[in-house]
Amino acid sequence: MAWLNRSLIETRKLGEQEIRQVLKRAGELKKLWRGWRGTEFPHLSLRGRTVVNLFFEASTRTRSSFELAARRLGAHVLNLHPEASSVTKGETLFDTARNLEAMDPDLLVLRHASAGAPYQLSKILKIPIINAGDGFHEHPTQALLDLFTIEEAKGSAKGLNVLIVGDIAHSRVARSNIYTLRTMGARVSVCGPPSLMPPLARELGVAEVFHDLRKGIADADVVMMLRVQLERQNQMQFPSLGEYSRFWGLNADTVQSLKKGAIIMHPGPLNEGVEISQEVASGPYSVILNQVNNGVIIRMALMDLIFDGGSKAGGDRRRG
Repeated sequence: MAWLNRSLIETRKLGEQEIRQVLKRAGELKKLWRGWRGTEFPHLSLRGRTVVNLFFEASTRTRSSFELAARRLGAHVLNLHPEASSVTKGETLFDTARNLEAMDPDLLVLRHASAGAPYQLSKILKIPIINAGDGFHEHPTQALLDLFTIEEAKGSAKGLNVLIVGDIAHSRVARSNIYTLRTMGARVSVCGPPSLMPPLARELGVAEVFHDLRKGIADADVVMMLRVQLERQNQMQFPSLGEYSRFWGLNADTVQSLKKGAIIMHPGPLNEGVEISQEVASGPYSVILNQVNNGVIIRMALMDLIFDGGSKAGGDRRRG
């Protein structure tokens, strides 16, 4: 099956076959990467190409993993920091993007605080764009790596009970995961303070809304904890971080309510002692570092598919 998506802007429009194609390619590349010993990775589908990482928001895991993914596949990578660019002189996002495209890169990876920014650029640029997170909207590659991690641990997402806990209202990660997991047959519920729930949460496709953490996690196969995104809130939407941790934090006490075989996830960065304790984050239920590792693999798979179509991973392919 050939990969037909020129860009990846949102998971909401990805079908099951397309998602499965990304996961399959990720599995092939992970196996190849783990078995590789030598000076040059044997699958260089991005050799001779240039990837631009344009991040208007701070990032450690996402930006670093996109850079590592592109370099592993043989690409040149340009990391552009807006604070050191003409954006500080008043240049618009559109002008910045047009000027970058004039330098003939092959792919733009964009993170921006404004929802819809990647979509708008996809309408004016000829090169592919990958959305690395836009405002409250979506974070599609995070959802894909989360799904890949879940299926590595559980075999399949189909039929699983997944609980997403925390700041749902301001979370692009939650939205992308809800869309992706439902497409793949999981039952997704959410949990958190009423003030951090979207007004019409069920319209996103969630099965149930919990405000009691212990009740929410009791039947969950997967518990995905989210950071409280204070930078996206107009004002504190709960009395204190201490109170939030008391009622909705996952710690050595509340984790006792988990069912046997459940896994704990977190997209990072962690606020240890708020939504999750260090003991739980590094404990036996946690697959958080697996998520970090799979972030590189999933982004390799996506870029490989964009430039290499439906060809199987394993050969050295140069720019055509």
